[in-house]
Amino acid sequence: MSEDWEAKTVIGFKRQTAKVTKKDSDLNAARRTGAVVATDKKIAAGGNKANQGTDHQRIAKLDRENEVAPPAKIAPSVGRAIQDARAERKLSQKEVAQKINEKPSVLQDYEAGKAVPNPQILGKLERLLGVKLRGVDIGKKLETPKKS
Repeated sequence: MSEDWEAKTVIGFKRQTAKVTKKDSDLNAARRTGAVVATDKKIAAGGNKANQGTDHQRIAKLDRENEVAPPAKIAPSVGRAIQDARAERKLSQKEVAQKINEKPSVLQDYEAGKAVPNPQILGKLERLLGVKLRGVDIGKKLETPKKS
């Protein structure tokens, strides 16, 4: 610490710093003159020269292989069954959406066949419209449970 206080600072002279070299010719010239030289040579650890650097193409190929398939959309027959049952009960999309506590856009997507099927929403629609929307016989009237 005391050396810092006693060191002389000469204004106008450039402080001597180590020169970073990447060429062997610069390194040999510096050795002859006795200058301070630091090398910045990167050494590959026994790798294949073709694989050095970034493998963007290989990574992109792996990404394409691992992509998850988009979720299946609702069947057009389900959308048609919703429309028919809604028309039979003389309800608008907005009224049906309010009764099942969903946005009208959700119901539009279901009727257009663009929605990803949600069992809870399908169950609400089945109870409200009285039509089967899941399974094999889509569009078939549901039997009303007998009250005892």
